[in-house]
Amino acid sequence: MNTTPSAVIDRHRRRLGDRLVILAHHYQHDDIVRHADHVGDSLELARKIADLSAEYIVFCGVFFMAETAAILAAPGQKVLIPDASAACVMSDMAPSWLVEAVAGRLHAMGRMATPLTYVNSSARVKAACGRLGGSVCTSANAEVMLSWALGQGHGALFLPDRMLGANTCDRLGIPPEKRHILDIRRHGALIDPKAVLAAEVLLWPGRCVIHDKFTPDRIHAVRQAHPGALVAVHPECPPATVAAADAAGSTSFLIRFVEEAPQGATIFIGTEENLVVRLARRYAGEKTVRPLLSSRCSNMAKITEEKLAAQLADIASQPPVTVPHDVREPARAAVTRMLEVCAKRMDP
Repeated sequence: MNTTPSAVIDRHRRRLGDRLVILAHHYQHDDIVRHADHVGDSLELARKIADLSAEYIVFCGVFFMAETAAILAAPGQKVLIPDASAACVMSDMAPSWLVEAVAGRLHAMGRMATPLTYVNSSARVKAACGRLGGSVCTSANAEVMLSWALGQGHGALFLPDRMLGANTCDRLGIPPEKRHILDIRRHGALIDPKAVLAAEVLLWPGRCVIHDKFTPDRIHAVRQAHPGALVAVHPECPPATVAAADAAGSTSFLIRFVEEAPQGATIFIGTEENLVVRLARRYAGEKTVRPLLSSRCSNMAKITEEKLAAQLADIASQPPVTVPHDVREPARAAVTRMLEVCAKRMDP
C-alpha cells in the first residue's frame, strides 16, 4: 500500500466521499492546492460555505479563515484545520480586548465610528464589530464595504490593516487629512481626541509583515532592469508601493491581471510567492511571471501534506474549530452583513 502523504489523502478522500470538502487559500503550496475541492481568496471561500453540505470542512489556510468558516457553517458541520497554530501576525496586532478598549475610549470621546474589520482578524474582533453595527471586508470588497460603513453616517474605524485602509481611502478619494492612524499604546490612552473627531476614517495601525516588504524602490529597480514589464501588487502593500505599481488588487484580481496581460508580457507580482510560482507555471511559454520579491508566509507554510494526511486519517476524533455562541452570533451577523452588501453592490 502506498503510504506517501499524497496517497493517504487520496485514499481518505475516496473513503469519505461527499462527507468531506477541502478548501484552500491561494497562498497554500501546490502540494495542498492539488487536493482542494475549492481554491480561492477569503471572499470566494466565505461565499462557498453556505452551499456546502459536507459533514467535514477542512480549511487549508490560517486560523482566522477556519474561524470564519466555523462562523458560517451549518449546525452539525465540523470545520477543521490541519494545524491550529497557523496564525496571522496582522490579526494578532488587533487583539479583541484592545479593540474593545479603544472602541470604549472613542465612545467616551463622542466618536461613534462604524467599525469595519478586515477578514484577517479573530472571531472575537468580528463579533465586536457585529455588536457595534459594523461589518467585515476582504481585499476584494474593501471599497464597497468602506463605502457602506461611511454611509452609516458616523465615519468608520478600519482595522487591523492600515495599509489596506489607506489604499482603500485613496481609491475612494478620501484625502489624507480626513484619515487618522490611531495611537493604541497604553490601551488607547494616547489617542488624540481632536484628531479623532476631525477624521472621517480612523485606521488601526496593523500591517501584513509579508506585503510590507514590497517597496517602491523594488518596483523602480524592476522597471530599470526589465523595461516594459508590468507590475501588480496586493493592496496590503504600503500606499507608496501601490502608487508605483501598474495595478493593485486581491489575489483573485492578481490572477485575472496575469490572465488578461498580453502574450509575451513580463509581469512582476507583489504578493505571497506560492501564488506567483503557480501563475508562472500556468503561463510558462506564453508570459513571464515573476515575484516582485521572494516573500513567503511562514504561517501558511504550516499546512503541509503530512498534516493534512494525518488529519484525514483520524478525522472523526479530530477537534473541530469552535466559536462560542456569544461570539459566533454577532460575528456571524457582521460577516453575513458583508455578504449581503456585496451581493447587492458587486458583480457576481
